Amino acid sequence: MAVRSYMPNYFSITDILATEERLKCTLQIDLPGLGFLDPSSETQDLKAGSKLELPFWLVRPLNKNILRNSRNPKVVVVEDIPKIYKEAYRDILEAGATAFQLSNWSQYFYEFGMHLRVLDHRDCERITGVLNKTFVERFRLIADLVENSNSSESAIESQLPTMERELYRSGKKASLQLKNWMEKGVGKIETSEVVSNMKKRKRSQFENN
Repeated sequence: MAVRSYMPNYFSITDILATEERLKCTLQIDLPGLGFLDPSSETQDLKAGSKLELPFWLVRPLNKNILRNSRNPKVVVVEDIPKIYKEAYRDILEAGATAFQLSNWSQYFYEFGMHLRVLDHRDCERITGVLNKTFVERFRLIADLVENSNSSESAIESQLPTMERELYRSGKKASLQLKNWMEKGVGKIETSEVVSNMKKRKRSQFENN
């Protein structure tokens, strides 16, 4: 199973892929020599107020209060986040998280949501609660797919985002191991030699008395 930290983790392929998601931001300070980051820029420098789309892994450190004694302590301000984490989609999830194919929204719905929740943005405040509620509801769906689905594993996995897919695979593996163990049977249970000897000694003592 992939390593996760939600920090992000430098060694996690899942984190690397999840944090490639781009966010709309506004630059708060001038950045000399970085005009190439904005395809529409006609100068070598990036000016405050420039609109950019940057990957999350870059936005996170730039969205923190890292400049002291400044009116604009953040390098960038996040203007918008992916629509699947905004109010309209949160309402859909809260109404019924199992009624749709979550992988169509994002393959890294949970992972990126856990990263996104730390940003200073009004739509990030409720993300944690929605992720928890969504996971609890869909966990029952995954358990049912493990035990009762007649579809092929590949067809089921294609409908699940990354984290749910890993849970499904783990569940199928555990279910198969349990089935194999039960089919083998436990054999005849025999009395332990130690217990048998103790019973003999007690019987002997009782008869001698």
